[in-house]
Amino acid sequence: MWCCRLSHLHGRLQNLLSRGVTCSAFQQPNFKSLFPLAIRWHHTASNSLNCAWQQHEDHFELQYANTVMRFDYLWLRDHCRSASCYNSKTHQRSLDTASVDLCIKPKTIRLDETTLFFTWPDGHVTKYDLDWLVKNSYEGQKQKVIQPRILWNAEIYQQAQVPSVDFQSFLETNDGLKNFLQNFLLYGIAFVENVPPTQEHTEKLAERISLIRETIYGRMWYFTSDFSRGDTAYTKLALDRHTDTAYFQEPCGYNNYDRAVINTVPYDVVHRWYTAHRTLTVELRRPENEFWVKLKPGRVLFIDNWRVLHGRESFTGYRQLCGCYLTRDDVLNTARLLGLQA
Repeated sequence: MWCCRLSHLHGRLQNLLSRGVTCSAFQQPNFKSLFPLAIRWHHTASNSLNCAWQQHEDHFELQYANTVMRFDYLWLRDHCRSASCYNSKTHQRSLDTASVDLCIKPKTIRLDETTLFFTWPDGHVTKYDLDWLVKNSYEGQKQKVIQPRILWNAEIYQQAQVPSVDFQSFLETNDGLKNFLQNFLLYGIAFVENVPPTQEHTEKLAERISLIRETIYGRMWYFTSDFSRGDTAYTKLALDRHTDTAYFQEPCGYNNYDRAVINTVPYDVVHRWYTAHRTLTVELRRPENEFWVKLKPGRVLFIDNWRVLHGRESFTGYRQLCGCYLTRDDVLNTARLLGLQA
């Protein structure tokens, strides 16, 4: 009797699967205990669409566009783009995420052409275009092509012969600006040439790609070796490799000069810190990892403080320098507006 019943259920299941559809339950007593897999949804679309999906106990699995994606059910309910859940004019949610059952699961799922429909226990229907799910899935994001970053040293950078961008091209054409930003994203440094050597023109250059960040040094800083701010930068002394504003709440990076007293960790951790510091310093001071540039009036250098350290040798004579700090979000946003994957 058991074998006959199991054979009957298996045959019925295979018949339904061959047609590409299964239902959530069969009209058989105790079917869940007899055939646990049958309580899961499984749907294979036509071969031309090359799409398949399966409803698991705790997530929804979709295979489409050569990508296997997994979605939490709460995520699927929360990202509903229906008029009652999402304001398409402001691109903001209307749905109160905190009101959704943390254990929510769809009551039914169906595929119509290239659109998935999820019906929830309260009767609300959420629909998703398959391409939208690919674009916004975790797995789809991992495959997304981003602007490459090149890990380089002095030899690699010199052999690449990275071109500078002319001041007028930078200011007046999107192509010039895009070429500059592409170099900046690739290497973390980029040059603009033929800039009138004034603070006003340097400021105008910076504003082309970002808001200028106000700091304790002002909007634009302009200094020489007069020690006016009690900082080594305002002297003729050499500056070791560093990044600026390490003491900010949102720092640009590492700065050995401005390192505070280490008094927040025990002695054994302190020694490990010094060991790590020594390893880092040795790497930074290797000649092959240093790229020396002699700045001259009219040449502006942009540096990504998250990637590239900078410094200087000691000097004699008189030197004036001006510059500013930019907001990283705005620099990357400008790059994206020009079609770069920043």
